[in-house]
Amino acid sequence: MRNCCLNIAAAITALTAVTPALAEDAYNPKIDPADYSIKIDNPLFKFPIGKEMTFETKSEDGLERIEIRVRGETRVIMGVETLVYNDRVFLNGQLIEETQDYIAQDKTGNVWYFGEEVDNYEDGKLKDHHGAWLAGVKGAKPGIWMKAKQVVGDSYRQEYYKGEAEDWAKVVSTVETVKVPAGTFKNCTKVYEWTPLEPDSKAHKFYCAEAGGIALEEELADGKRTELIKVKGGS
Repeated sequence: MRNCCLNIAAAITALTAVTPALAEDAYNPKIDPADYSIKIDNPLFKFPIGKEMTFETKSEDGLERIEIRVRGETRVIMGVETLVYNDRVFLNGQLIEETQDYIAQDKTGNVWYFGEEVDNYEDGKLKDHHGAWLAGVKGAKPGIWMKAKQVVGDSYRQEYYKGEAEDWAKVVSTVETVKVPAGTFKNCTKVYEWTPLEPDSKAHKFYCAEAGGIALEEELADGKRTELIKVKGGS
């Protein structure tokens, strides 16, 4: 009986090492607005005003195109001035989603994610705002989008809004080479991203200093690749 209990305890310990505690009470980042800036110059997530990135994904539904722009808008969330990161998704040329993501960088170089406004479209018409959340509203809390220092095995929350936005990230490697239409990038950081809300939604994302951000995303379920086509400014 004692051996059985020991085995169970070992299993729980192993599971905890892989999946961080999900209890919302255990996650409570202390946010001091004085520690944050809209100057986003983390080497793996560099977003000066004017930066543009374009991605493409080939799927069963057709060609998906993602356009990211930083136009200089800001918004104050939890007392922190955040930079607006505009993200538009097109499927076969038709807009299907547009988001305004809110980010800020702390004094140590971590890029924090403070929420997003979401417009989902169907047949050219606004459908809903599913997926939207803002830190400080209804218990939602900010998370880290990109850490200042990449340590293999390090896991962290990227966002937290109970039952709606609970993405996690784990650093897998820091020496990857990525080849996409925008170029070949070396010494990229490979990050495993997942959410307990959608067990089948798992992906590897590759962040490259030469691109100043993500260059490739690979979905683990079907191998679908989202590739960087071009980047302008900030690399």
